[in-house]
This record gives sequence, structure tokens and C-alpha cells, in this order.
Amino acid sequence: MATRKNTQPPARHAADSHDLIRVHGARVNNLKDVSIEIPKRRLTVFTGVSGSGKSSLVFDTIAAESQRLINETYSAFVQGFMPTLARPEVDVLDGLTTAIIVDQQRMGGDPRSTVGTATDANAMLRILFSRLGKPYIGSPKAFSFNVASISGAGAVTVERGGQTVKERRSFSITGGMCPRCEGRGSVTDLDLTQLYDDSKSLNDGALTVPGYKPGGWSYRLYSESGLYDADKPIRKYTKRELYDFLHREPVRMKIAGINMTYEGLIPRIQKSMLAKDRESMQPHIREFVDRAVTFTTCPDCDGTRLTEAARSSKIRKVSIADACAMQISDLAAWVDSLDEPSVAPLLATLHHTLESFVEIGLGYLSLDRPAGTLSGGEAQRVKMIRHLGSSLTDTTYVFDEPTTGLHPHDIQRMNGLLMRLRDKGNTVLVVEHKPETIAIADHVVDLGPGAGTAGGTVCFEGTVDGLRKGGTITGRHFDDRAALKATVRKPTGVLPIRGAAKHNLRDVDVDIPLGVLTVITGVAGSGKSSLIHGSIPAGEGVVSIDQGAIRGSRRSNPATYAGLLDPIRKAFAKVHGVKPALFSANSEGACPTCNGAGVVYTDLAMMAGVATTCEDCEGKRFQASVLDYHLGGRDISEVLAMPVTEALEFFGSGEAATPAAHRILDRLADVGLGYVSLGQPLTTLSGGERQRLKLATHMSDKGGVYVLDEPTTGLHLADVEQLLGLLDRLVDSGKSVIVIEHHQAVMAHADWIVDLGPGAGHDGGRIVFEGTPADLVADRSTLTGEHLAAYVGA
Repeated sequence: MATRKNTQPPARHAADSHDLIRVHGARVNNLKDVSIEIPKRRLTVFTGVSGSGKSSLVFDTIAAESQRLINETYSAFVQGFMPTLARPEVDVLDGLTTAIIVDQQRMGGDPRSTVGTATDANAMLRILFSRLGKPYIGSPKAFSFNVASISGAGAVTVERGGQTVKERRSFSITGGMCPRCEGRGSVTDLDLTQLYDDSKSLNDGALTVPGYKPGGWSYRLYSESGLYDADKPIRKYTKRELYDFLHREPVRMKIAGINMTYEGLIPRIQKSMLAKDRESMQPHIREFVDRAVTFTTCPDCDGTRLTEAARSSKIRKVSIADACAMQISDLAAWVDSLDEPSVAPLLATLHHTLESFVEIGLGYLSLDRPAGTLSGGEAQRVKMIRHLGSSLTDTTYVFDEPTTGLHPHDIQRMNGLLMRLRDKGNTVLVVEHKPETIAIADHVVDLGPGAGTAGGTVCFEGTVDGLRKGGTITGRHFDDRAALKATVRKPTGVLPIRGAAKHNLRDVDVDIPLGVLTVITGVAGSGKSSLIHGSIPAGEGVVSIDQGAIRGSRRSNPATYAGLLDPIRKAFAKVHGVKPALFSANSEGACPTCNGAGVVYTDLAMMAGVATTCEDCEGKRFQASVLDYHLGGRDISEVLAMPVTEALEFFGSGEAATPAAHRILDRLADVGLGYVSLGQPLTTLSGGERQRLKLATHMSDKGGVYVLDEPTTGLHLADVEQLLGLLDRLVDSGKSVIVIEHHQAVMAHADWIVDLGPGAGHDGGRIVFEGTPADLVADRSTLTGEHLAAYVGA
């Protein structure tokens, strides 16, 4: 008799049941008790309008908690040296794996940071040259522009055999840092007329450097040093007095009864201001540095940052300076051609790193490119490089709009990389707006329905097909395609650019039409920014809005950044006859308990600090007496809690009518920030919101030409329509708008397109097309033309 086989599948192992990341009750920023389940080892895309809570959920909840839990595995001693992370506001977070965050934070706050140093490619090159370079000049340190050559000698005391013996010892370290520019590649000359007025004496306020105000310590250091007469005009100083004032080396001395270190004005300014990266300076300091300092290529090292000895050691007639200056795609080919068994593992690793650059679409960079000059998208892709060849699996990779700054042609390559990371068994979480990337998702989470307080809920979870039919804002706009304009505007004149040769540009001659919307396109690295920012500098008649991050602490908010708080404070002060400073939480009106922060921070050493709402002001940030003053029935804290749309109505009519404030609010509403409250900390705004806040503040600048660098960064498909309407209004009001952009909707909306290419780096730098979008689509001779034709369905 035949026995029936047991056809039941084997019981599932308990370890295989953890295939979801579960989030329950997330309340970070604007999230409203969000509960979702995210499949592991899949590609999940988070989408929704700008400000809907995507970053709050992905970065500030899931990734932040993963990092915090990993930090907790270290001893308390080690945790004391690590950044302290507070537990996000969430009830349950289950199934987390190690999170690797690849965000768009700009790289390099230091002028010595380059693409090579940021990716370890330089470290490998230094070892290579120290082993194979002829003539031999020393260890890898001899090729580093961050290590200075030093030597010393002296007597040391040694205990030997019960006796104390004195011995003479000497040491020397051979570094590669150029002594003239200290490894920066450029030297600075200070324009002394911008530092002081030599017709005045110090007691008459001669110093004009920011922060050196009469009566302040920085000023008294010079006026009360006693090294020269503070009542004598500077132009009458003797050589010795001028030397002591400008160049004296540091010396300890008593000034105004206090022991202080005195040093000449020039070295002091160089240390305090010029040692920082220009991008990280405060606006008024940056303005002073631009005015007072001229940067010229170092004549000793010719901008290579290295000593003559480091440049003299070569492998096959190539020095380390030549290697770092090569385009990375060319350097990868050169490294591949070296056949040296003694350093084979090093060559293989270096070649893999360089090939990763090419694969990710950054083959056009060079290793000596300063890290601070990379765009947000380039910086993010540079950070990706160290993860591409990783053997790790079952980790969570978190990306913040990885397609930023990418041409449609490059987006396909990025999609391939994201899928490769997933196929290795990793969970990939991507915050993204581009439909091309949303389309490859295994799982989509759509947040919304609106932004700010109108967002923070999950509107849709499921597949891409489900999203299309789901009826959410993203679903409705998913297949939107902007049509080519039936008629284009006629230019009112031209802006000629002649012989542009910055970076990879090849003596480009082009006429940019004025009075119309001109879009500059081309693959990443083709020379768009070099052409526009290099040939049309911001200044007289030109308003340039780049991708630089908005800098601001948690005390900064849209009202302070946009200059809105000044007219509001003056309106309150005028009605009540008091000082405007009373209505500033950073000045006289601040609550004394929390110093106007609204919260009291308790530091718990290596544990996460605790922030509790201030009991005295109840988080309103102002003294109780200040809140007794009302304007139109509202106190200053209630005004700062208003969203822009409500404030627009409030300051538009009635007792509170303030035309200056109304104008600024109008611009904030114009760029689509109507839902943002005036007092919301800048640190809580999303990338797209910050970009639009910057645009709103510059719209009042006096200028006939507006230059925008990728204004669609961080914008949802629905927001792009609003941006196009804003650009149209600018052009219709008589302005010329030049936009560097990859978004096909903006290209289709343009009156004139200038396309650079055909490739990136030394394969680009030429104009491959000039004309209307319709001509570009009909022509299809360039990569941009092909993608735009496919986009509009031509």
C-alpha cells in the first residue's frame, strides 16, 4: 500500500521572520503618530511634497535611532568622545539594521580638504610614490601636503643602570607641505586700506575689520598695548611702530591689567578669518574677506600644495602632483598600466577606488579638486564611493535625493547602483522626487497630503502601480509631462560671453539672450556652472542664487533670515513707544531663564542631553512683560507662531498693517512657503524649503539678471509647476532669468536652451546646441535632446 508523502513545507526558522522594519507612533518634527512597515532587502522610496515629513521619518527617526543604538554598544568612556544622539520621539522601532547614511551635506570645512583626501585615494597614492618613486625621498608623509617638514635637536635625560645619563638626540620629519602656502595652494595678499583708515588714530576708531569695535577686547588689544601711540594717526607711525602693529609675533603682555597674548593685526586676521573655508564663514565676514583679500596661486609650488622634493620623485615621468591633477578617468587608466608585483594589492585597491568614481559618473573630477567646491549632489556621490565595493550585506543604506545634480542620462546609471546595493541583500531607503527613480522602487511610501502642519501622515504605501492609481498628489502628478511651449518670447538683447576658459571650458563664445527664460543644460561635469558663475559674476545688476547651504542655528528662523523681523519689531515698538530690541528673543526681550531659546538644555555627559520646555516662558522665548505688548490683538510670540499665509492677512490691513513686512511675506508666499510658520527654526526646514527661502529673500535684490542654480532641487513634481509660474512672473516683470537645470519640465518651459557637452570633464566644455526647446527636440543631436524628446513624447 503506497504511503502518502508529507508535502508540508519545512517550518520557517525563527531568524528568518525579521523581514520588516516596523515604525509605530513616530512624532518627530511634523510627523503625526506615523506607523508603517518597511520591507527589508528591498528598495523603498519615500516621496511627497517638500516639507511633508520624508526626512523626519527616514533620517531623524529610522537612521538616527539605528546610529544611537550602535553607539550604545560602546563603553561609556568611548561614548564620551562620540556625538550624543537623543532618542527620537517614537513608540516602537523594531527590526532595525546598521544604517549607513549618505546625505547631501557639503564636504570639507577645511581649505586643505580635497577629493583625494576625502576618499583615501591620496593616502594610497602617497604609499605608491614612497615605494616606487625615483628618486626616493622618504616615507608617505613626504608626499602629504598636510605634513610640514620639521627637525629638532636637544639633550634628553635617560635612566640607565641606576645612573642618570644625558644624551644628545635629534629628529627630523620630512613632510610634503609647501612652506610658502602651508599646503593650501594659494597665498593671500591683504589690502591694508580695508583693515584700517590710516588718516585716523586707534583712539579715533581706525580699525575697519568686522568684530573690531572700539571698546571691545579685540580693539583694546591694539589701542591699549602701549607699543605705539594710540592717539597718533597710523600713517605717521615709525617703521618699528608699524611692524609692531601689523606683524609682531605673539607675545604675552599685560593689557588693561589682564594677561593677554598680543600679536600683529595681519597674523591675527590670518588665523581667525583666513584659516577657515570661505563657504563656512558668516556673510559679513565673507564680504570683508572678498573685499580685503586677494588669493593668488602660490609661486613656489605652482598651486600643487607640495614641496619641490615631493614633485621631483616620479613614476614613469609622472609626479604625485601630476597624478592628482589628472582627470580621474585618465588616472585610473595610468594606474592600470603600472605592472609592479611588489605593490600589486595596493594597485588593485587604488584602481578599484578610481574606477568607482568613473562608474558613479564622477570620472571628470580630479583628486586635487577642493572638497568645498563640490555641489551637494557631487558630494553625496563621492561619499557613495566607499560603499560601492563593500562586502557588507544586511545593512540599511539611506540616501537623500541621490539624483540631485544629475542629467537624465546619468539618472539611469544611479538607478543601477541603487539596485546593485539592494541585490547584495541590503535594505535601501531613498528620499526622492524624480519619477525615474520612484519607478524602480519595490515599495513606495508617500507622505503628505500637504507640507508642514498639513503633512506628516502616510497617504499611500504599496507598489508603484498602486501609487499611480492611488489618487495622492504624487500619484496624480506621477505621469505629468510638461509640453513644449507653443510660442517662445523674443529676447530684448544679449549678454555676450567671450573666450570662457574656466576649468574644462574650451574658449567658449556664446550669446545669452536677455528678457527671456534661458536654461543651461548638459550632463554633470560638462561645464555649466563654470560657464555661468565664472562669466556672469554676482554683483552689479546680477542676482546669483547658488546651491550653497543656508547657514543658521536653531535660533534662526524664516523671519530672521528673510529680514522680516526688523519691520515687525519696529511696528510693535512704534505702537507702544519702547525699544525694538525688546521684541527680539536674542536681545533684551529674551526670557532670562532659557536665554530666549524656549527650551532648557541639560547636559548628561556621554548620555544624550535632555531639552525641556522652559517653565518660565512656556517655550515662548520672551519675558512675561514683553508679552503684555500687543499689535492688532496679538503678542510677539503669537505673531511668530503664525504661518506665512495668516501673517500676510494680518499685516495687510487694520491696526497691524505694515507694508514692509507685507512685501516680504508676499515673496515667501510666492515661492510656496505659505504653510511655514515665521518662528520655525531653520534647522527643521527641508532642503527644498531652504532653497525656496533663499530664492524669496533674493527676489527683492535690485538686479535685471537672475541666475538660478538647479532651483528644482528638493522640489516635488507639484511644486515644480509653481516654480515655473514664479519664473514666468519674473520674466514678465522685465527680468532676464538664466537657470542651470536638469529637470525636463524646466527645459520644456524655456524660451532658449544652451546645451553643453558632449560629455563630462575634458570630453565636455563645448556648446553642442543653442536654440529653442522645439528645435532641440527636432534636432535630437545631443543627449539632452534625446531625453527631452522622450520626455515630451515627441
